[in-house]
Amino acid sequence: MQGQPPWQSVCEAARNLPAKPRDDQVKDFFQAYFQPYQIINGDGSVTGTITGYYEPLLYGSRVRTARYRYPLYAPPDDLLTIDLTSLYPEFKNKRLRGRLVGTTVVPYLSRAEIDVSDPPLKGKELVWVNDPVEAFFLHIQGSGQVRFENGEIMRVGYADQNGHPFRSVGRYLIEQGEMRPETVSMQGIKKWARKHPAKLDTFLNINPSYVFFKELPGELSGPIGTLGVPLTAERSIAVDAQVVPLGVPVYLATTWPNSSDVLNRLVVAQDTGGAIAGAVRADFYWGFGDDAGKLAGSMRQSGRMWVLLPKDYVAEPH
Repeated sequence: MQGQPPWQSVCEAARNLPAKPRDDQVKDFFQAYFQPYQIINGDGSVTGTITGYYEPLLYGSRVRTARYRYPLYAPPDDLLTIDLTSLYPEFKNKRLRGRLVGTTVVPYLSRAEIDVSDPPLKGKELVWVNDPVEAFFLHIQGSGQVRFENGEIMRVGYADQNGHPFRSVGRYLIEQGEMRPETVSMQGIKKWARKHPAKLDTFLNINPSYVFFKELPGELSGPIGTLGVPLTAERSIAVDAQVVPLGVPVYLATTWPNSSDVLNRLVVAQDTGGAIAGAVRADFYWGFGDDAGKLAGSMRQSGRMWVLLPKDYVAEPH
């Protein structure tokens, strides 16, 4: 953003701040350079859903074994990404995925078509893990760490996606009478999956969306978001980039998971996600590990959002 005129003075002032500024210096900086604008939904309402995500730890191997037999795939060679922005500006921030069959571009394989006994993506395995349910939720989180038996850690991150829309398995389980709404959380869904192994494949395939991964440098401070920089625990959010510009500060007013305790936080829009669509809609990044997972998995709160833009910013006409 620093190359865009409205942001040049803001970025210059930010560079002139001390490496570890005092709270009052940070406050003065934001008050001097930014103007808050409340985000409003298309129907005029100002509240929306705030969920959470995190970086999980899985257990795996670089080779398939009897224990580690569920693959995480790198992007397949036949996956096409089609950018129509130059012809259709309304497709900004959207990419179509597909594959060629003869001379026709068709939708790419769904989850049900990829995870079969004779996998069509054989040879593109990045790593093997020991639990299909944990692998499934890694697809939803978008990034994670895989620990090998020798103690080595592989950090994996989002590389691409098959182009199919995300479908909520929690909503499906409610519709089927398998779970009550108040019991639906990541932990609750995992518990249901362990108790119903015969229904597992059907359950997993409800969500046709499929994520492909890449190995990331191990020294990163956090997973890489859509902006290409590491996320910061409790300070990064995923948004709908068609509504909220990536890289901007956002003031988030919500509550802690399963609580009415206030959670008001200045965060930065650094990421996107298949399930994050709409104006007042955000996914709050909690960090790495089980504690972060418990918070992320149970977070489905009501919230409001304000985007902070430079005081001389002029919105583009729509």
